[in-house]
Amino acid sequence: MPTDLEDLISFLHHGNTQIRQVATNHLVTYSSSPSQITLFKHNDLEPLRDLKLLIRDYAQISQDALTIMINLTGCGDAEVLECLSRDEGFVGEVVRKIVDDVGAPAEKGQGDGSANADLCCALLANLVKDDELARRLLKAERGVPPRTKVRVKLKTNERGEVEATKTDEPVSVQISTSKRVLDQLMDVFVKGANNSLNPNANYDYLAYVFADLSKFEDGRRYLLERQEYDGVVPITKLVVFTEHGSLIRRKGIASTIKNCAFEVSKHDYLLGNESEGGVGLLPYLLLPLAGNEEFDAEDSDGMLVELQLLPPDKEREGDDEIVATHLETLLLLGTEKNGRDVMRKVKVYPIVRELHLKREAEGIQEGCVRLVNVLMRDEGGEEEQKHNSIKAKEDDDYKIEEVF
Repeated sequence: MPTDLEDLISFLHHGNTQIRQVATNHLVTYSSSPSQITLFKHNDLEPLRDLKLLIRDYAQISQDALTIMINLTGCGDAEVLECLSRDEGFVGEVVRKIVDDVGAPAEKGQGDGSANADLCCALLANLVKDDELARRLLKAERGVPPRTKVRVKLKTNERGEVEATKTDEPVSVQISTSKRVLDQLMDVFVKGANNSLNPNANYDYLAYVFADLSKFEDGRRYLLERQEYDGVVPITKLVVFTEHGSLIRRKGIASTIKNCAFEVSKHDYLLGNESEGGVGLLPYLLLPLAGNEEFDAEDSDGMLVELQLLPPDKEREGDDEIVATHLETLLLLGTEKNGRDVMRKVKVYPIVRELHLKREAEGIQEGCVRLVNVLMRDEGGEEEQKHNSIKAKEDDDYKIEEVF
């Protein structure tokens, strides 16, 4: 005899809208408990198949269905994850809701934006934990997003960030001109920050998608190479968010940058000045590590302009994990002598020294010590440098794992 919960879960495909809504609403609570995951595998995964269809249902039902699937895919159950991530039609619908519904009406009217776009971003961030989907997403293409209406005008400021000015009437925009799914997600992420495109969504969770994809060589290649459709290198669009107000966005971008730093052949490009065609990465890594300290002439001579004369209210990044990630990125950038020389030239040491004095978290203390040891050591001959570099990679004390 079916239990009450099995009866409830069978209502996910009921023909009555109100009954479906009650069922999804009640099941949200159960989906957050790993002990209840077998409930959603009932009858050969039938509830999961129902939930995949419900994201096309009315807004509240779709919201609850997405929340349930986010909870379930966060439990680490491979069968559940693969049921969702390997359904190309379902993943395509999730992407469509993120990209194409930017200016779609939430209820009625034009330019109000999809109400569930952020939930779709969070779900996609969980789904790409499946390596098969991640690899598929790196190559996926779809139609160019249709022009859509939003209540903002967009412009790019001097830091490369997209700023939005609200308008009374909807304005027709082209979110992306590329057929590549990654390009479309990148464009929505960059243009949609701070609810710029959609008052109901900020697309911050896409930062975790990029972090996961950057674990793969093809993902890092995408992020570090100029894209044909807009002539821009994607990583340059992302580094501007290291001091963004959203913790989710900052954390995902920090991990993405760190994974890109595993490409040693690209270190000169990452460290190169923006005015000379490089990424100019160091200010974006060091500003989150810096406080409001005043440095003496010896320490500040040669320091990056962005790091000098910081305002009295300048605060360091508050999240210990992000700070530790930036330190690991700097350590990676010091793999070769040229990277170490650049960091010495721009006086990275005084900033790390002050960070070490101010933050007591173990990961930060350890990261500071490792980085200082690399920057302050004597450089031997070419063969010794090569030996040291190899040893640093093999030594467990220096081993850095790719994240997300």
